Amino acid sequence: MSRDRIYADDHEALDAFAFDEAVARVFPDMIKRSVPGYTMIIPMIGIITEQYAQANSHLYDLGCSLGSSLLAMRHGVKEEGCIVIGIDNAAAMLKRCQSYVDIDDATVPVELVEGDATEFDYANASVVTLNFTLQFIPLEKRQALIQRLYDAMLPGGALILSEKIRFDEPEQTLQQELHWDFKRANGYSDLEVSQKRSALENVLVPETAQDHIQRLQQAGFSKAYTWYQCFNFTSFIAVK
Repeated sequence: MSRDRIYADDHEALDAFAFDEAVARVFPDMIKRSVPGYTMIIPMIGIITEQYAQANSHLYDLGCSLGSSLLAMRHGVKEEGCIVIGIDNAAAMLKRCQSYVDIDDATVPVELVEGDATEFDYANASVVTLNFTLQFIPLEKRQALIQRLYDAMLPGGALILSEKIRFDEPEQTLQQELHWDFKRANGYSDLEVSQKRSALENVLVPETAQDHIQRLQQAGFSKAYTWYQCFNFTSFIAVK
């Protein structure tokens, strides 16, 4: 696993964060050291998939990156006739994702699509995962995407939504500081924490947990709950 040192040196000018080849190369290390609870969420996606996947249906992973959640879904499927579809707009991530799919030992078919998740033609879905993906989609497009997914979902299907969230003060400061301490404990310097934060500004736009629950309910989901939280990172499950 390549070590993430993208922000280890002082940059006079920071480009906005992008899922390019440099990020793809170190992404497993980056996300493990940056996202509290990530190593818990991934296997739980497999367990949730096992419960909600329906025979002869589509399972979608939006923003599949290198395929961790996609492969968890693939291994969670126990029903016949399913296909797992991963969608991402970053070619560098999809190229590496394909290499992981190729060496995976599960037999459920996988299709990888390079494109805009907000414009994809979803259909016959029983499980949909957005694992830290919606936060990178423009705010004005989020409700329409969730509605699009709900409309394409079979009754009894489930949507898994993992996000970085924000809070009202003083909790926002507390949770934020704990997250930064988590990153420092995983070997990131103060410079790396600061520069990564600056690069993500206006690229990753977090919302409150209530914002997400209300959006899911507005789309029509009959049940929408928080099933996991660690500091300012959480995961929801919504059932049609």
